[in-house]
Amino acid sequence: MITTKYVNYKQVLNLSGMHLVLISIWCTLIAVLFYFFNWEWMTIPWVPVALIGTAEAFLVGFKNNQAYDRLWEARKIWGGIVNSSRSFASMVYAFDTKNEEIGVFDLEDRKKRIVYRHIAWLYTFREQLLVPTEWEHISTENKFGNINLRRNRLIKAGFPDYGRAPIFLHKYLSEEEYELKNDYKNFATYLIAQQAKDINELKNMNAITDFNQTQLQNSLNEFYNFQGQAERIKKFPSPRQFASTAFVFNILFILLLPLGLVNEFAKLGDWGIWTSIPFCIVIGWIYIIMELVGDYSENPFAGLMFDVPMLSICRTIEIDLLQMGGETDLPDPISSKNGVLV
Repeated sequence: MITTKYVNYKQVLNLSGMHLVLISIWCTLIAVLFYFFNWEWMTIPWVPVALIGTAEAFLVGFKNNQAYDRLWEARKIWGGIVNSSRSFASMVYAFDTKNEEIGVFDLEDRKKRIVYRHIAWLYTFREQLLVPTEWEHISTENKFGNINLRRNRLIKAGFPDYGRAPIFLHKYLSEEEYELKNDYKNFATYLIAQQAKDINELKNMNAITDFNQTQLQNSLNEFYNFQGQAERIKKFPSPRQFASTAFVFNILFILLLPLGLVNEFAKLGDWGIWTSIPFCIVIGWIYIIMELVGDYSENPFAGLMFDVPMLSICRTIEIDLLQMGGETDLPDPISSKNGVLV
């Protein structure tokens, strides 16, 4: 997540620097051919170019709206996880028993194990969401994939805890549960199932009442719902018939833009031909930026600077839950670096 109030020039160049260079070369080439070789046959009237630009603006606007909906829904899902996690932990710590056959220390250990397993679920879930899909930018090698891989490596280098999920799991899970990690394709689902078993065991021991079990199980059901909602966004791309069409039309518009613009500026004289270059670059760059903003925002779990800050959210929940249990040895919150929070 970008945390700076305004996007700085480094972030802009990081996103669209290569595209800006290509647009500049194309617009300059058309102006040079028109001026030195008098290739007037290649120019086209401005009206069809303006019509294509108008249609493209509507299409890109629709795409960006849908991308923003996906991004904001992803953030709301993790916001719900924050609230439900606090409620779940508070219920676990608050439940007490009058059954003397259950030792106080044994009950406290069971509560702690349940809360610890939930923290492990958070980091497991985050790690699963970061696994790249074939349509995300890191996987698309033919579309500047190496650039996105480099961006991802820079983010990891800036945040030491970015890829330390196995360390967190080893800290918050028993040795037996940790060894099962590679046996399950969806380990996060397994952890919630284990939570349900432990809670049911507490009910059978009369450590909690049937009503308490129902409340805790409802919380677990909420976590399943949140997990399923996030997986739906992760595993179902923004419909390519819309996203790809906007991209193709954008390329077409930028290719035609200097052909129509140079003809209009040539009416001002020879100096107008050269003046068309910066105007052409600015117009084309604006359309490219609109396209890229929507293109990157539609995948909110891609491991780039445009994502939902899942690591920061997990750490916030972890600190809250440990404090609820009376622990004082707390990890540090995740802070933004270079205008990015992960």
